[in-house]
Amino acid sequence: MSAKRIVLLAVLLTFILGASAWLWLQTASLSAIVRGGDHAPTLVLMHGYGSRAEQWLQFEGVIKVPNAGRLVFLQGPLRGPVSGSRGWWWLNIEGHIPEGHRLPDFSSADPGGIKVASRLVRDYLEDIEGPIVLGGFSQGAMLTGDIAFQTDQELAGIVLLGGTTVNEAAWVERFPVRRHLPMFIAHGRQDGVLSFEIAERFAHKLKSAGINVTWVPFDGGHNIPLSVINEMNAFLAKIPLS
Repeated sequence: MSAKRIVLLAVLLTFILGASAWLWLQTASLSAIVRGGDHAPTLVLMHGYGSRAEQWLQFEGVIKVPNAGRLVFLQGPLRGPVSGSRGWWWLNIEGHIPEGHRLPDFSSADPGGIKVASRLVRDYLEDIEGPIVLGGFSQGAMLTGDIAFQTDQELAGIVLLGGTTVNEAAWVERFPVRRHLPMFIAHGRQDGVLSFEIAERFAHKLKSAGINVTWVPFDGGHNIPLSVINEMNAFLAKIPLS
């Protein structure tokens, strides 16, 4: 077999596998790790790109959901073939680093995969009774923001940890719809993965629009320190549940 034919077959196989994965995502249902009590509210948290729901278990005894509520750690639908690491959609990080910059900027991006992930998450949320606080870290925070500002999903609050904006102009257009939604945003000043400046800018935009935002900058990188969890617990305790 010629080298040219081998290349063509490889390209065709890649296309078939990619198409099959895309079709599977359209009908897949999400799995989750569920902890905590049987009462409302429910805090639903989504992991970052290349991580897994199990990474949240380190905070299981630290996160305090009011009223003995539930903790739900959603598992992303994408799975690495070897590592088993997960994602919510393929995140083209290198392709979104502006010239002369070090970190990606997704604020003008509108990836199609985020809409598929959004639908899968909202399908899962349909079976949860009572108030829902939706949140996530990194890519999970990006997806949380898109659900909050691009859908009518009923939410009691949102938590954005070490995230960034996606299609920010479209999010801003929906500020009036979410003006009564409590929001918690935390980001490390030394984050070497997603820009602190973009997160800070977005928090200030929300505050300027009169939205109830708890903005927690901290000295750290792309992580979730205990101090942020404590601040988040205080935020959760203040969310109206009726």
